[in-house]
Amino acid sequence: MSIPLQRTLAGPASLEGTSLHTGEKVTLTMNPAPTNNGILFRRIDLPDKPFIPAVVDNVQQVERATTIAVGSVKVHTVEHVISALAGMGVDNAIIEMDANEPPIGDGSAAPYVECIKKAGVVEQDQLSSVFEVREPIHIEVGDGSLITIVPDKKFRVSCTQVGPDGRATQYFSTEVTPETYEREISPARTFVFYEDVKPLLDKGLIKGGSLENAVVVREDDSVMSKEPMRFDNEFARHKALDLVGDLMLSGKRIMGHVICVKPGHGPNTEMARRLKKEFSQMIAMTPPVNIPTGEGTLDINEVMQILPHRYPFLLLDRIVKFEGENKCTGVKSVTINEPFFQGHFPGHPVMPGVLQLEAMAQLASIMLLRKPENQGKIGYFMSADRVKFRKPVMPGDTLFIEGEALKIKSSLGHARCRCIVNDQVVSEAELKFSLLSR
Repeated sequence: MSIPLQRTLAGPASLEGTSLHTGEKVTLTMNPAPTNNGILFRRIDLPDKPFIPAVVDNVQQVERATTIAVGSVKVHTVEHVISALAGMGVDNAIIEMDANEPPIGDGSAAPYVECIKKAGVVEQDQLSSVFEVREPIHIEVGDGSLITIVPDKKFRVSCTQVGPDGRATQYFSTEVTPETYEREISPARTFVFYEDVKPLLDKGLIKGGSLENAVVVREDDSVMSKEPMRFDNEFARHKALDLVGDLMLSGKRIMGHVICVKPGHGPNTEMARRLKKEFSQMIAMTPPVNIPTGEGTLDINEVMQILPHRYPFLLLDRIVKFEGENKCTGVKSVTINEPFFQGHFPGHPVMPGVLQLEAMAQLASIMLLRKPENQGKIGYFMSADRVKFRKPVMPGDTLFIEGEALKIKSSLGHARCRCIVNDQVVSEAELKFSLLSR
């Protein structure tokens, strides 16, 4: 999966309605936002019109909805709005409201999807921040809720909804794209079990709730609703809708398969917090380094801050020269102590050609990551063309690796490299890469 460009709204668009829990009338306006802005809510009904970033650190309450706050400034029930933006592939937006809770509409995210489509969506000039899940991440809470995210090259959700005593048990699974989100997830309405209605009212919640914007599930699993069920598994789909919104509070798109049983806003936001922690730990393991944009050098410690490779697969000792924007030269000293000489012609040690190719790939990665928008990413080797091995490389040789960037477009890079010993070309190749976030 290539990393997509960030996206925002092409213009403003508004919708009006009644809030679910407060019952207040509210106007919500979606606005464009710059790159790396994320999703911000803005309370334009308050002095100074304060912003509340939609990030998991600002989650204050998770009872029946997700509430975010900065200080005393709150926004309730943000999950449907964020879900629609994330599901439709919008990274950056400013959501202005003249009350503390968005309109509930018909209880689904479909009204927000229509608002997004009315505004239009445009690509921006920087890549999205995507967290590729490499190892399973799992959380489980005492009431039987569990969420596991396993590696996948796409964003998928598989959701099992389980009500009290096993009632209203349903299952739903899909890859999440703007097309599947709009068609399969966004129309699913919120629901409540009949016996929970009075306790929620006693707590001062669902003041704006009605059969116009929610489905009520009776004890015999029959339902009360203004219209027929939109899907046989509408409850599981709505749980997936909430999940998409809550997980976006991690601040990143997800490349992985989210598998959940009995999800809710508490477990969802806990997983968002876990995702943010996992990503932060990855970044801490590979601190960023400023790669020179003109002439300059990198020692081995700086090389290791850029590349994830380590002994015995790190095949660059240092970068000795950057030339302009598109060329650089690295060095690898080949010694008899290289581990590959133990098995590769031990009686006549020769550096394997495939490792020369790997050395070229590592140099090309550093060269392609020089652009500011690519720093901190990893270059994944995709293909090698026009590969030629001309002379053997022996212990005692100093391998100079030269590289030239031919093309860098979005998340793809193309470079030409060659290895030189004693001013003679010993190998060469054209390499292609995918540049992905760590």
